[in-house]
Amino acid sequence: MAGLPRLCPAFRDRLDAFTRELPGVEEGGVGALHRARVASRRLRELLPLLTLDRKSSRKLNRGLKKVTSKLGVVRELDVLTRLVDQFRQDTRFPPAALERVAAAIAGARSEARERLVDDLPMAKLARLAARLERACKALERDDAGGLHRPREGKAMRAQRWALEARVTHRAARVEAAIEAASSVYASERLHDVRIALKRLRYAAELSQEPASRRLTADIAMLKAGQDLLGRLHDLEVLLEWGREVQASLTPPDINAWRDLRALVHTIEDDCLRLHARFMHDRAKLLAVANRLGASKHAASTGRQAVG
Repeated sequence: MAGLPRLCPAFRDRLDAFTRELPGVEEGGVGALHRARVASRRLRELLPLLTLDRKSSRKLNRGLKKVTSKLGVVRELDVLTRLVDQFRQDTRFPPAALERVAAAIAGARSEARERLVDDLPMAKLARLAARLERACKALERDDAGGLHRPREGKAMRAQRWALEARVTHRAARVEAAIEAASSVYASERLHDVRIALKRLRYAAELSQEPASRRLTADIAMLKAGQDLLGRLHDLEVLLEWGREVQASLTPPDINAWRDLRALVHTIEDDCLRLHARFMHDRAKLLAVANRLGASKHAASTGRQAVG
């Protein structure tokens, strides 16, 4: 249960997950891009907890943050494309309005993929992966060789405290975000809740405690809440696309305008339904955050590794 042996394999697993998807990203694979982005987020949650020097850790984190951001632009448009495809099977959505919105999204998606090739070429991704690989191998050598054996116990305790502090901090952010969201439908505050849930989930997955049914169930609850609010966010983004297409009709077309208005209203109704589901699960999410935030060491030591 020592800190170093637990986090070193976690680093290796997350790094392998990231590098495994890079060829698919270069080929324009939708799934590969999504998985690479998720892996970059998981690596960012882990890096501050490793025994890397601060300068190296920050440099690697900056590189990963850029990857997350650049891939995110394309990922959002990929999701909207899939969402429109799903809605084509739903008779509630006017087909002509969907096609207008789909055409606008397709144009933006094509441009975003072209920018991605320029802003994040494969050579740059490969260099970042190589730097991460060197850092990982260095930690694995230290762990296997016991190069810092006299200080090993202290390092393990510090790393364990840092992780507990991070989970505690992430849990407090979830609680604060949910309380701030209150019962009023406010998209920005709900977005804050989604991000907070995601970060707590990634931190909880690194927990030093032995796997337990309770921890597994809590992480599953965090993912369910994140997925629900993720769907809500996707609908809200699609809603904005519908409104923009409606406002930019040239020349004015009353039938097209009415179809787009019907599309917008239907999406708004779906958003309200998802918000109602979130309110139903709100107390459960708060209970999970409260449990995960009840860290023994972090609250008393004040030794935090948070970002």
